[in-house]
Amino acid sequence: MLSNLNKLIILSVLALFISGCTKKSYNSSYYQSKSYKSSKKYKKIHNQEIRNSKAMHRATMRSYVIAGKRYNPTTTKIGAIYTGIASWYGPNFHAKLTSNGEIYNMHADTAASKTLPMNTMVKVYNKDNGKYTIVRINDRGPFVTGRIIDLSNKAAHKIDMVKKGTANIKITVIGFNGKIAKTKQERTEVVATTNYFVQVGAFSSLGGAKKTQRKFNKLILEGQYNAIIKQTMIDGKRLNRVWVSGFRSQGEAEDFKNENGLNTAMIIAN
Repeated sequence: MLSNLNKLIILSVLALFISGCTKKSYNSSYYQSKSYKSSKKYKKIHNQEIRNSKAMHRATMRSYVIAGKRYNPTTTKIGAIYTGIASWYGPNFHAKLTSNGEIYNMHADTAASKTLPMNTMVKVYNKDNGKYTIVRINDRGPFVTGRIIDLSNKAAHKIDMVKKGTANIKITVIGFNGKIAKTKQERTEVVATTNYFVQVGAFSSLGGAKKTQRKFNKLILEGQYNAIIKQTMIDGKRLNRVWVSGFRSQGEAEDFKNENGLNTAMIIAN
């Protein structure tokens, strides 16, 4: 059975897929009015805290399928650059749930990405006019070919792309967990998320485990991944488990299983 967070993610993702970007006109004066700013709705949206738990990261880094296409969220690093087309979404989603369980605020500096980890901080540069903005990823989308990010209404205004609806952009990763990396240590960190392994064998004999480890390192992994041995005690007996490591998401681990016919292998989140 799906967890509540997973249900939120799926519903939000489907909504984004159906709509693409939103160009709907709206009464902007209402959102600047005293009645709106004094409302419970305004306080609930604008006073919410960033969701940044390990459980949220595990849920939002899982592989998912939209309209028959599989998407595999993956980790990234400071300085990574992506280019493509940006779109934006606004009034139709204002005050609705995002994929990480937050409440979407079109007046905040946020955005949706199909694969970047939640709370990744990115600089979005509009190659059409030289303007840029900084946003935090807190949603999934846009599910349109060629588009790599869906900006909030506020962020879209900052790079002057609201009327056109889309823009040619360059994205640069500048931070994780809702913070811009400033120190040398922060610039070398990766997003805090779960590590994934594929268990390809379990042996009472260390020799058997080493044999399987050599087999995978030589025949399958080709330097991209690494087979390691994890020793644990069960009922007073030592068990040597062979794990393939190096997967950046559950989806990547599942792909490895499928591509190598490892139907009975287990995926371990640690």
